[in-house]
Amino acid sequence: MKRVIITLLLAILHQVSQAQQASPPLTGKVVDGLTQEPIPGVSVVMKGSGHGTITDAMGHFSLAVTVSMPFMLQISSLGYDSQEVLIQNLESQHIALVAQAIQAQEIIITASRMGERSPLSIERLNLKAIAQSAGPSYYDAIENLKGVQLTTSSLTFKVPNTRGFNAPNNYRFAQLVDGIDMQAATLGVSLGNTMGPTELDIESIAITPGAAGAAYGMNAINGMALLTTKSPFLYPGWGIYHKTGVNHIDHKDHATAILTETAIRYAKVFTERLALKINMSYLRGIDWISNTATDQNTNDLNTANPNFAELYTAKHPAYDAWNRYGDESNNNNLITVQYQGQAQTFNVRRTGYWEKDLYEPTVKTSKVDLGLYYRWPRSLTLAYQYRYGQMDGLFQRGNKIKLNGVNIQNHRISLEGNGLKWNAYMTLEDTGHSYNLKPTADNLDLNNGTNAIWAGRFQKSLQEHIDGGTGLSEAFLIARQEADKGRVEPGTKAFEELKRTITGINNWDIAANVAGAPATGGSALRQRSTTYHSDLQYYLSNRLKSVELLVGVQYRIYSIVPDGNNFVDFSRPISERTQPMEDGTFGKRIPYQVFGAYVSASKDLLKDQLKLTLSTRIDHNPEYKPKINPRLAMVYTVSERNHVRFSIQDGYRFPSLFEALSFTNNGNVRRVGGLARVNAGLGFNDNSYTLASVSKFMMAAQSDFDHGKDQGQVLEANKGLLMAANLKALRPEQISTIEIGYRSVLFSNQLVVDWDAYGNCYKDFLGQVEVAVPNTGTIGSPEAITDMLDRSTQTRYRVYTNAQSPQISYGSSLGLSYYPYLKYILTTNISFNKMIPNKGNDLFVTGFNTPSLVSNIGLSNKEIVKNIGFSVMYRWQQAFDWLSPLANGKVPAIRNVDAQLTISSSTQPLRLKVGGTNIFNSRYIQYAAGPTIGALYYLSITYDGPSHRQ
Repeated sequence: MKRVIITLLLAILHQVSQAQQASPPLTGKVVDGLTQEPIPGVSVVMKGSGHGTITDAMGHFSLAVTVSMPFMLQISSLGYDSQEVLIQNLESQHIALVAQAIQAQEIIITASRMGERSPLSIERLNLKAIAQSAGPSYYDAIENLKGVQLTTSSLTFKVPNTRGFNAPNNYRFAQLVDGIDMQAATLGVSLGNTMGPTELDIESIAITPGAAGAAYGMNAINGMALLTTKSPFLYPGWGIYHKTGVNHIDHKDHATAILTETAIRYAKVFTERLALKINMSYLRGIDWISNTATDQNTNDLNTANPNFAELYTAKHPAYDAWNRYGDESNNNNLITVQYQGQAQTFNVRRTGYWEKDLYEPTVKTSKVDLGLYYRWPRSLTLAYQYRYGQMDGLFQRGNKIKLNGVNIQNHRISLEGNGLKWNAYMTLEDTGHSYNLKPTADNLDLNNGTNAIWAGRFQKSLQEHIDGGTGLSEAFLIARQEADKGRVEPGTKAFEELKRTITGINNWDIAANVAGAPATGGSALRQRSTTYHSDLQYYLSNRLKSVELLVGVQYRIYSIVPDGNNFVDFSRPISERTQPMEDGTFGKRIPYQVFGAYVSASKDLLKDQLKLTLSTRIDHNPEYKPKINPRLAMVYTVSERNHVRFSIQDGYRFPSLFEALSFTNNGNVRRVGGLARVNAGLGFNDNSYTLASVSKFMMAAQSDFDHGKDQGQVLEANKGLLMAANLKALRPEQISTIEIGYRSVLFSNQLVVDWDAYGNCYKDFLGQVEVAVPNTGTIGSPEAITDMLDRSTQTRYRVYTNAQSPQISYGSSLGLSYYPYLKYILTTNISFNKMIPNKGNDLFVTGFNTPSLVSNIGLSNKEIVKNIGFSVMYRWQQAFDWLSPLANGKVPAIRNVDAQLTISSSTQPLRLKVGGTNIFNSRYIQYAAGPTIGALYYLSITYDGPSHRQ
């Protein structure tokens, strides 16, 4: 029935378009003023009406006239000076554009949402830059922009960041597509490009480094990406894109694999007022594999066995590999044996399972979007858009999550024109059949006995072999083999069946208690949410002569379905919060909302040499106090192509849903949000010790027990090691930032310079702290101190909380574009970012996770000979330290080369592109425990032909 209705609707619309009596079209051709070559993709718009088209592959355009003559025709194309042409009759037009290296006064939509000489650093990719990029997709091209760090969790999941404090789950960087925030509510981040434009529909990308909250609201405090799609009125016609690639060429992590991606776009203008756009795409490939054996608990640490040099082996008893799960600190066992005539206690961790064995690496994404657009007179456009995206891949929060069939839907209605913009949308999120790798590994191990049972088997075997004269190192290896007997092994039918059972259970709180018992603990991730958003803004520049004024309001509410593992119904008694209901949900929906309003005023001073912008925004979430984001920005025009910019502003970030309301059992450590209602009755804020101090206390106590002291002596001697956490109520994160910059075009348009420097001060920085709550008594009491002796008499939490000390970072970046000869372009950029070491007594590590220096250098020519162009990009990134709840360690330096060759047709809108990223296969990782990325070679073909209304 749906197909019949849609078919009838399209037929009716087609008949309406055919029945309309239109005046003869205005035709013409746009060429390069120097070479007289045709310019495709030039925007041709009737001024004041908004109606327009673009030129075809031969520079021709045909435009139906809907206004009375005479009228002005606006001609624009990036890389050329814009023109306005007076049209007095319907004679064919021949228009020549003047090439320009770059416009230093480029008019773009910035964080103030006004067309202006930008007071902030804006990194932008247009259609031409995307086409010339050596990356396999337009999203990959972001990585080569000045100051941008792109973190790859998966082939299908990449997260941009700027100016430090990076993470694969980046809460501080926002991504908007046509005004729609791409954030998945329960996961808390934008899922890469799941709902983003296809390769055929992307028009431009603008990256704003640093705080952008003055107009866009909370959360965009590290930067934001604005992705804009093609208008069906300006880009009608149909197109098809296909790419075939190959990765894993060295067979080290996987057999050589094929990647394919196909996209289709169709845009139809039925009348001068009505248009339709449809996009579809599908990608399939084999993901990059995370298989790094780096040990983050080396045997020289106190959490291992530093007093026994003979255990300094590649896989010592407390080995904790980056990409193995089940060998973490929560699975540490203290095993005491008689050795060399006295009791000795060793740290021994369970064997665990490698990440690569816990999931199937095939990934897929599919995207569909549909838009219906209607134009009223006076340039008002009403649009309805529907987007659907489904993806597989790996996502990292505290642990890694296998995303399996995650789907996101979005419905949007917008009205825009004459300075008015209204936007309302609803986003529905469903995590499908995803699961968490950490509890998967834990429950696979627990199926072969609890930690206590496993430790007992290990201790018995270890003592027997020590007594039998076996060397200590060999005795440990034999004891592990004995303790692991009965464990399901990867590659076996039993392993796959047990894994399938565990990943299908949506309850992480239950685990097998005896050896050989069926696994009842689960790892399924079943999350659903709905986001409702509306914003309205009005630009008053047309009504005020001396001041440009923008005002706006915004409202957003997240509504989540408690699943019992990540979010629970806090209105229920604590004992019932994780008891599943028959329908699989856990109570009523939980709302989390924010209101915002903003005003921005700009004025030209000093004979238009100085542009001054003042703006402020207020946001309120009922969970916290209202927050105000002010901004002062200036752009001073020294000369026509020399501009100095300055801005100072504050920004805030409300804690994400997960940071505020989570309640997750995560491998014997419950990760919890920091709101008071989560803490109620649990005591992790006000009745806990820091886990770091508890670990020191337990180790010191065990040493004293080994030396014959009784419990009273042990407690008295070591109680001073325990440190109360005393966590405060959760607060929004704040940033204060100052930025200066300079942009210029020099040497007769041959050299473009863009430089910026910034300083950031974060207050109430959000992170995680691990604490232990005694099962009896309050901290400081004898009962509570006694509970810290034994893991079973304490409850451990990983709590989202605020730093006590400010976090200060600073940096600078420089970008150069040089046009030495004909169409050759030499580009280079270098970025510097640094954090001032925090001397405060904070309980957690903030994780700057950013290299001090990153540089890109590239050479390109869109036409070295007729219809053939190329580009080469070299990227270098300095080694740096990575700190996160999942893994810590050194990320080695990165050096790789991307390259591509493009062949275009002279008569058709057809383009063939062959290229590769990391073409020399210099394998690298971007973060601790991240995937190893190798070479990817590809061949793509694009047909993107505009069709013009007659």
